[in-house]
Amino acid sequence: MSVGADTQTLCWILTDGTVGMRIQCLGLADAAGLTPVIKRIHPSWLLRALPVAGTLPGVAATAGGDPIAEPWPDVVISCGRRTAGAALAVRRRAGGRPFLAHIQDPRIDPRHFDMLIVPEHDPARGDNVVTTLGALNPQAPEKLAEAAKPWLTEVADLPRPLIAVNVGGSNKRYEFSADAVARFVAELRGLSQSSGGSLLVACSRRTDEATRKALTQGLADLPGVVWTGRGENPYLAFLHLCDALVVTSDSVNMASEACATGKPVHVATIEPETGRLAAFHERLRADGYTRPFAGHLESWTYEPLRETSRVGAILAERLAARMADRPEQSLR
Repeated sequence: MSVGADTQTLCWILTDGTVGMRIQCLGLADAAGLTPVIKRIHPSWLLRALPVAGTLPGVAATAGGDPIAEPWPDVVISCGRRTAGAALAVRRRAGGRPFLAHIQDPRIDPRHFDMLIVPEHDPARGDNVVTTLGALNPQAPEKLAEAAKPWLTEVADLPRPLIAVNVGGSNKRYEFSADAVARFVAELRGLSQSSGGSLLVACSRRTDEATRKALTQGLADLPGVVWTGRGENPYLAFLHLCDALVVTSDSVNMASEACATGKPVHVATIEPETGRLAAFHERLRADGYTRPFAGHLESWTYEPLRETSRVGAILAERLAARMADRPEQSLR
C-alpha cells in the first residue's frame, strides 16, 4: 500500500513559528510524499516545560493558534521540545489515531513517539529512533534552481568562482564577538583576492546588526553581493549558483543544507564549537563533507548529503505498514 500525496493520508505539521524547525518538518513531509496541513500553535508553558504532560487527560494541545479538532490526522510531524507535548496531546485527543513522527530529541522516553528522528550526536536510541547526520531540510535541487532564476542576471557578469558565504549569529552557546567577526571579514577579503572570484553573502535572521555592518563595510569594494535583510532572501539562490561555500559553524541547519549541494563546503569557526555542535562538525570533516575555512578555497568531491530523502522513505514505509495493519484509517 502506498502512502503519499496521491492518497487521502491526512498529515499535520505542528509549528510554533520557529522557521528552522518548520522547514525540517516540511522537508520530511515532502520526502515522504505527504501534502501537509500546517497547524500554527502556541503550546502552553506546561507542555513546553514537561512534554510528557501531553499524555494526560484534560491537557490541551495548544494555548492558542490554529484549531485542533476533527477530522484527526493520520500522521503528525513535529520538531523540537516545544511542540513535542502538543503532538502527544493531539494523539490522545484523537484516540491514538495519528502516527507521531518527531524531529529532534525532546528529552523524554522515545517510546512516546512512533518515529523519533534525532541527530546522531544526540543520545536517544531505540527501535523507533532514526539517527541522522545533520538536520533535515526541504532544499531539493529543483527548488534551488527555481529560487535562483531571479538572480541569474545579477551574477552573470561577476568573476568566478562564485563563493556563497552563509552567515549565522550568536546563540546560547556561541558568540559572534567583534574581534572574531573582524577576523572573519579579513579572511573573506583574502579569499576573494586569492581566488579572483566573487562573494555571495547571505546573513540569517540571527545575524546581529554589528556583524551585518562589518560585512557590508568590510567587503564593499569587492565583487559580489552582500545581502543583509532587505528584499527577497537569496540564500537558496546562492546555494544553487555558487561553485563553493563558506558556512559559519554556529548552525547545524546551514551546514546540512550546504552539504546537500555536493559542492566544497568550508566551515568558518567564528568561535570554537563545544559539545554536540563540535561533535557534529568533527563527523562532517571525518566523512569528507567539509573542511575548515583557512582563508582560501580548496577543491574536493563527495556524495551530497541526502538525509531528508532517506528518512522520508523510512517514514513512508512505516506509515504504509501502519495503515496496512489498520485499513480503516485510510478510509475517509
